[in-house]
Amino acid sequence: MEYTKLGNSDVTVSRICMGCMGFGDTTKGHHSWILDADRSREIIQYGFEHGITFYDTAIGYADGTSEEYVGRALRSIAAKREDYQIATKFLPRTDAEREAGVTGQEHVARNLDASLKHLGLDYVDLYICHMWDYHTDMAEIMEGMNEAVKAGKARAIGISNCYAYQLAKMNNLAQTNGWAKFVSIQSHYNLIAREDERELTKLCREDNIAMTPYSALAAGRLSRLPGAEKTKRLVEDQVAHSKYDATEVQDDVIIERVAEIAQRHDTSMTAVSLAWLLTKVAAPVVGMTKPHHVDGALDAVNLTLTDEEIAYLEEPYVPHKLVGVMAFNH
Repeated sequence: MEYTKLGNSDVTVSRICMGCMGFGDTTKGHHSWILDADRSREIIQYGFEHGITFYDTAIGYADGTSEEYVGRALRSIAAKREDYQIATKFLPRTDAEREAGVTGQEHVARNLDASLKHLGLDYVDLYICHMWDYHTDMAEIMEGMNEAVKAGKARAIGISNCYAYQLAKMNNLAQTNGWAKFVSIQSHYNLIAREDERELTKLCREDNIAMTPYSALAAGRLSRLPGAEKTKRLVEDQVAHSKYDATEVQDDVIIERVAEIAQRHDTSMTAVSLAWLLTKVAAPVVGMTKPHHVDGALDAVNLTLTDEEIAYLEEPYVPHKLVGVMAFNH
């Protein structure tokens, strides 16, 4: 495993982040394929034993039970709190909160306290605004997140699902007020979803903001040939279907090239897809629900693609519409 600093923070993380959306109580989540507490712990332990120290969850995953499972597992597995880094996220204010006059600052504080209770921890290493809140003054959110850092409840802060201009605007506001800045961005970025390269990747490179993209394997599409094994998630994940079905034909051309290069290196498609992403970002967030998912991610860290191979993987890409959170959150 390799390790890196998260942007301009002093938080050191593994180059692979274990995405924990696949852990939680199925009766409380949107996904039918998530793992229960015991199976979640097994995967977390397997990852930890192989050098993964960075874990990403959210209060919105299975109604906080993902946080509970992740916190419980890591507290029992690791000898010291410093041995692992946890990121969690909070959603925008609810209609009820807005009607009750709950401020952005209060919203951040309440959510963080709830997350810390779920996790059984005193602090998180990275606290992330899950998506831009178009119904709240984002200066209030930014101030609330700064207060979390000042209180020692978050070591660093980040944002997910926003435009480059929004990220730049908030960090400029933070600089003006002497607040903590966003050190990371978690966005939808992979070999078949490269719209971030228009502006966001350039901003992050110039300002040393860590990119920790989610959907690193396009919900498994980049880890197997089209028409291959039909997993429970591939069949039942309606969110992923809404993201990828419309561009399936053009995306399959890239996926076939991933398979070609994997065969050439005698490795998995997962390793090739993530090795490409590791040339672009600090630490991709990789969903893992089986031991071989961990193995493929570990192989990626040790796989070096040539410039020619990278160009070959990138060449067939055509512009995509924005999908997922960026398409519906406005």
